[in-house]
Amino acid sequence: MSATTWDATRFSKRLRASYSPRLLLSELLLKQWFEPVIPFTIMLGLFGYFAVSIHDYATFPNIQSLMRLYAEFGFVALGMAFSLISGGIDLSVGALFAVCNFATLFFLLVLGWPIAGVIAATVAVGAVLGGINGVLIGYLKARPFLTTLVTLIILRASVNLLNERYATVFATNTSDSTVWDFLGEGFVLGIPVNAAALFVTLLIGHVFLSRSRYGWHLTAIGASRKAARHAGIPVERMLFATYVLSGVLCAIGGIFYAARQSSTDSTTGVGWEFQALTAVVLGGVSLAGGKGTVWRAMIGGIIVFLLTNGLVRLGIAGYFTSAVIGIILLAAVCADVKWSKNRGKAVQKIYVNPARLPLSPAPSLRRESGTPFAQNDRLLAAEAIGLDQVEGPEDVLIDRQDRVYGSTRDGNIIRFSGPDLTRREVFAHIGGRPLGMQWDREENLIVAVAGMGVYGIRPDGQVFKVTDETNRTWYKLNDDSRLRMADDLDIGPDGRIWFSDCTTRYEMTTNSLDIIEGRPNGRLVVYDPATRKTTTVINHFHFPNGICVAHDGMSVLIGSTSLCQVFRYWIEGPNKGRLDLLIEHLPGFVDNINRASDGTYWLALVGIRTPAFDLAMRKPDFRLRMVKQVPIDEWLAPGLNHGCVLKFDETGRILESFWDPTGVNHSTLTSMREHRGYLYLGGLENNRIGRIRLPDADPDWTGYDAYWGNKRRDRH
Repeated sequence: MSATTWDATRFSKRLRASYSPRLLLSELLLKQWFEPVIPFTIMLGLFGYFAVSIHDYATFPNIQSLMRLYAEFGFVALGMAFSLISGGIDLSVGALFAVCNFATLFFLLVLGWPIAGVIAATVAVGAVLGGINGVLIGYLKARPFLTTLVTLIILRASVNLLNERYATVFATNTSDSTVWDFLGEGFVLGIPVNAAALFVTLLIGHVFLSRSRYGWHLTAIGASRKAARHAGIPVERMLFATYVLSGVLCAIGGIFYAARQSSTDSTTGVGWEFQALTAVVLGGVSLAGGKGTVWRAMIGGIIVFLLTNGLVRLGIAGYFTSAVIGIILLAAVCADVKWSKNRGKAVQKIYVNPARLPLSPAPSLRRESGTPFAQNDRLLAAEAIGLDQVEGPEDVLIDRQDRVYGSTRDGNIIRFSGPDLTRREVFAHIGGRPLGMQWDREENLIVAVAGMGVYGIRPDGQVFKVTDETNRTWYKLNDDSRLRMADDLDIGPDGRIWFSDCTTRYEMTTNSLDIIEGRPNGRLVVYDPATRKTTTVINHFHFPNGICVAHDGMSVLIGSTSLCQVFRYWIEGPNKGRLDLLIEHLPGFVDNINRASDGTYWLALVGIRTPAFDLAMRKPDFRLRMVKQVPIDEWLAPGLNHGCVLKFDETGRILESFWDPTGVNHSTLTSMREHRGYLYLGGLENNRIGRIRLPDADPDWTGYDAYWGNKRRDRH
């Protein structure tokens, strides 16, 4: 058949098929940054409501005042966040804040220390008190809830006793220090100094939590203390440091509070521990530990602060405000527990999102049809190489010494050599799932490895990485720069490696879901060794699988497994950059494509279409119910027990076919290579490499010579 141009209209249809509301929602739910979207929206909504309800609420002077009032509570909430992320809790933060507020005033007004000494001493007090919690929880393995509750009671009683004794002294003494006044009332670039300090602390906390070993270890401890200990993380020391950090943060908040208020009483910091707990849980820090960021804690803190401040300014009674905070805490805890338990299930239920995918009519396979597709028995007599010595040789390749290679599911490249190909050896262990293979000019074996990218093996068996990522698609939510499932490749005359990444949504073990889904999640990618850059050439491709550079090097043939079609992408010449439909009507699911000795091409069909499967591809709701309700081994599937190899010419015309209709010797055929008058066969589920004689083939033709000439050439 003649090539049909794959025009812009058809591409736009494929682009639209890549998106849907369910698909967008599932990708959003997988994003960590999406989790605080709801709290962030609530925060903006609260501010908007109070801006409308309260006179001058949204003015800049009032915003400055709100920032100054919030900053000290923000430090306390941050201390609570770190303790929760570690898998614990610190109920003493409110009382610790009050003690540090008292200590600041005592060092300044009673002892008369300089400001620098006051700050250092207060921070030391916070660190020591936090360290007591750390010793009890980290080293003595006390329960965080009970430990910090007791600490709360003791510290609260102590600060009340001290306040009674020194309240009069604090009220009758003042400080004439301009530094002290600046800490209480100063601004930095129009921002209150305590709010500016909080912002700097948040930046540092973010870096430590997300970019440092401390943060990684802390998150690991919160997720599973036992697993963290087995991984060699010093759990006791980390927990101790976390509670020290909580104490230091409360101390910083206490210093700014003392500078602003210059007084202390029995109500200082009362209830702040529960407000801080409400804030960080509402912001998205998990009560179970192991999850959260400083920014989420601050979003929750601002919500609680705005609600408290706004209700008070509206004249709502304090007890009502406390009740509202309590209800919010209860709701946040319930939501946190429920969402943490069911988030994975929710994503799983909506992640698979089938689309309508009408397939082109399939040609007849009946023996009496007289077409090149008619079934025959030409593969039944295939010779078995390495019988029961290979596990799923998805691709086969032959080198210049006539040795046969197979890429197997155990992560190995197996080589058979000797006059009768009975000598078996592991040429190299790559790992992952090696799939498509090809020789480069230097006789390095280049391999597409599912889950890893593209790797190379030097003639001595040394493995090296070629590439494992490509450029990210800027408009996609998911970071698709990682090569998720590179499955086939070929190499152009200029050394560029063309390969397919068949899905950006699924892994090797679940890639069949991509075909069931029927969306263009794959792409054609090229790696240029001259620049060492990897670039996505075609996005939104339906499960690209077979990749073959044409004999003249002007184009790349691309098989689409889910569309049962073959395309031609022009890489040189006047048509460069154009995608044409080469073969439209095929009876099965396309896999590898390789060159033949007479200027034509071989094509493997990994499975044969059935009328029921074709009908199901037009019924996305049916496929969705099937995936949800039917065990995977009972899914409607194409016929995978009919091995088939086709031969076609440059125009896409099918010339002949080779069948194993029984599937006994060669089911799920995925690859074939012509070499010196033989056709070698590989299959995803086979326990052998097959070989049949081709009577009319050139007995001297080899794949390596067809690409690089009959003598090894220098790179230049």
